[in-house]
Amino acid sequence: MRIGLMVGSDKERDRADRLRGVVADGKAAEDQGFASFWMPQVPGYLDAMTAVALLGNATGRIELGTAVVPVQTRHPLIMAQQALTTQAACGGRFTLGLGPSHHWIIADQLGLDYDRPASLVRDYLEVLDAAFGDPGAVDVDNASFRVKAPIDVTDAGEMPVLIAALGPRMLRIAGERAGGTILWMADERAIGDYIAPGITAAAEKAGRDGVRIVAGVPVALCGTDDIDDARAYASEVLGHADFSPNYVRLLEHGDAADVGDTMAAGDESAVRARLRRYRDAGVTDLAVRVVPLGKDAVQRQASRRRTQEFVASLIPEFDSGT
Repeated sequence: MRIGLMVGSDKERDRADRLRGVVADGKAAEDQGFASFWMPQVPGYLDAMTAVALLGNATGRIELGTAVVPVQTRHPLIMAQQALTTQAACGGRFTLGLGPSHHWIIADQLGLDYDRPASLVRDYLEVLDAAFGDPGAVDVDNASFRVKAPIDVTDAGEMPVLIAALGPRMLRIAGERAGGTILWMADERAIGDYIAPGITAAAEKAGRDGVRIVAGVPVALCGTDDIDDARAYASEVLGHADFSPNYVRLLEHGDAADVGDTMAAGDESAVRARLRRYRDAGVTDLAVRVVPLGKDAVQRQASRRRTQEFVASLIPEFDSGT
């Protein structure tokens, strides 16, 4: 299992420092040996692909990805144009994470339709597949898009695409049409009993192998007496499941009731043991979301550093499969 980092909106940084801070975070992750660095598209915050493109010029080895960009907010040809530009900036290290998002973002915040999201994603991928081929004309006519336009950004190359797949239809699409899935709020049982079998079966039926399961998992190194508070804090700051029916349905496949229950929290042995369970459930790539704990910014910064350094120390162990 490869271990990477996932970041989110950092409201403790001044607005003028946030973009520089993300770039510094990505460079530090590379220096510490992490395999990947994931940036979500948070409503109202930094644009994920713009930040990743800047990271591409600031790093030289680490995989850089979005986790994830909503498909409804960008036409697929425009998404392909930006993704290809980002891939060029990253020297081939970019992975495009996409998803249909949630009704409270797409409909309630943006006023866009949130109808038939799985069908939209399938049609969206058809346009992306055409655009990610050789430069030239893109000619696609399906239920959602009619595209007759040129694209000439860069020579054809690999463009890995991961899908945020929570329901059975999305898992089939991720297995049949994409490189795998990138998850949030999925515990070990949900992954082992539901996600991994579903996406693997879909990939095998389509004659594909090497499907990835990237799991975003909150992590906090803390004392045993602080675990319950850490889980409650994670659920508070990282979003409650009951905002999104998609997450509620996913949680029904596992033992977690909210994001805090998916967290690897406690001392070194507890964190290591929980991450091993994720690996054993079928996770191919771990995207660690460090949750800093403390009463003030200084304590939280120290907590973040301790947790990240400990997780980095586990990379050789998990890379070797022991």
